[in-house]
Amino acid sequence: MEPGNPPDRSAVRVPRRKPRRANVGIFSVGHYAYWKQFPGLLDEMRRKSDVLVRKVRACGVEVSDFGLVDDAKGAYALAPRLKAADLDLIFCDMVTYATSSTFAAVIRNVDVPIVLVALQPLAAMDYSRASTYMQLCNDDFCSVPEFTGVAVRMGKRPPEVILGTLQDDPQADAELARWCDIAKVLHDLRRARIGHFGHVLESMLDMHTDPTAVTAAFGCHVVQTEADDLLRLDRSVTPEEIEAKKAQILDMFDAPDPGSDPITRKLTDEDLRAAARAAVALDKFVAQYDLDGLAYYYEGEPDSPTRRLVTNLIVGNSLLTAAGFPMCGESDLKTCLAMLIMDRLDIGGSFAEFHPIDFDEGFVLVGHDGPHHLNIADRRPVLRSLDRYHGKPGSGASVEFKIREGPITMLSISQTFDGRFKFVVAEGESVAGPVPATGNTNTRGFFKPDVRTFLKRWVAQGPTHHFALGVGHRAECIRKIADILDVPCAVVG
Repeated sequence: MEPGNPPDRSAVRVPRRKPRRANVGIFSVGHYAYWKQFPGLLDEMRRKSDVLVRKVRACGVEVSDFGLVDDAKGAYALAPRLKAADLDLIFCDMVTYATSSTFAAVIRNVDVPIVLVALQPLAAMDYSRASTYMQLCNDDFCSVPEFTGVAVRMGKRPPEVILGTLQDDPQADAELARWCDIAKVLHDLRRARIGHFGHVLESMLDMHTDPTAVTAAFGCHVVQTEADDLLRLDRSVTPEEIEAKKAQILDMFDAPDPGSDPITRKLTDEDLRAAARAAVALDKFVAQYDLDGLAYYYEGEPDSPTRRLVTNLIVGNSLLTAAGFPMCGESDLKTCLAMLIMDRLDIGGSFAEFHPIDFDEGFVLVGHDGPHHLNIADRRPVLRSLDRYHGKPGSGASVEFKIREGPITMLSISQTFDGRFKFVVAEGESVAGPVPATGNTNTRGFFKPDVRTFLKRWVAQGPTHHFALGVGHRAECIRKIADILDVPCAVVG
């Protein structure tokens, strides 16, 4: 099959191989004394909670409804049920006033992030017809200060609060959806199996990472594998599998004529075949070790089968990254985790670094030589054959595209002098304009207040060389994730 240029220039969408998921618990709170005083109020509160349950289920998470708690005894009985449910997030539905005794045992004993949801049915009461019953139906905020105060007295952070109306409140609905996205990040962070083989690219001291520290901070497990494991699977690849993968690749990528860079050339069938074969082997590798991501760097002996294989993983890595498996070159485990966080927020997560600055127009090129999250490309990505990979051994097919125009977010996971992980986050804009045709991704990144000031502020926070690059402005979500994980977070801007 000869490489060509498919006529469709629209952006591709690689389907996710595993759905994003999370386990979310919901319980509501009230005050037992009200039920006899106000007949029908308890049923009204249960109906309110049912609305929230439906809203949260619509965000694509598994929901466990734990019912209504209205006294201290109920809270003590609820806490072990919440702990046993293996939850990623809990919503406490503040359907009416409740004493903090309905919450204290939960916030003290359950080590799961809790969000207070205070969504009253009415945007405003009809004061001419107001009654105590109506007030109690809309008293969702009344005990929020009491709950946050008792959380502090229990040695916990004050829980986050979603405040608004139960219906016709896009802002509140968006906050619920964002917290469900955060739950999906937390779900996979503490369960993920991140593969690793090889070593950090020589002398890149910022990237060395202790796998035990990764498990301690995030919960995920680093699976130590060998380049020979991948080579063994490469030997099992059939001609039919190669042809099928070539067809998949050509369906997703353009292969244009070379531009100004003399090390690029039009994609050759030899490089396409090598990339397809490596991609098939990589698929088998991920399946065999049940991986959720991979960080690797290996050189191998010159002209050996190992070197030919490990230097042709860029295309297969990009396909897997777009399908929800962050694949990270240069053995950068920390950036692999940053890419996982962005992917589970559904905002992409490409392997990235800073390239030259354009002082005339005030932007910095943001990109890397692979791998990349194809689903955030501005159009169909490009494959070019490179006769060398700069700074590394090997040659072959390389992925090139721009991030689509609009807001972008960057996340670098670094470490401090005392070994703690640290998030460094920033928001910017991807703006239209030409980029170099070098077989690498490059995006024109504009940052406030200006490119000089921003870059000085960024490096002052001690980031790593690499970071994950996604679309949208999601710094606040990432900051909340850092808070939950007890990881310091600097938002630059």
